[in-house]
Amino acid sequence: METAENLKTLAEMPIGGRLVVRSRKDWRFASIACISEGTVTISVASASGRTYRIRRNTETAIVVEGLIPLLLADESDHWLDNFSAYDSRW
Repeated sequence: METAENLKTLAEMPIGGRLVVRSRKDWRFASIACISEGTVTISVASASGRTYRIRRNTETAIVVEGLIPLLLADESDHWLDNFSAYDSRW
């Protein structure tokens, strides 16, 4: 389990900040696109080469593993075991 000092929220991340999120099948690169009243919009890289957006509450917890912020997920797999690097620019 991560320590409390590593836990943060999406509201603390800057616009353009990069993180890793869990999709249905794997972990993917993402970036913060917009922070508005109570909502953070996240752009996620997809396998087709496009991006899609998800919205989460500003108080959604993230954990920083080393220097990489991760959006917490219910899945039990480690992000390095099931990571998909679709876009080499990220």
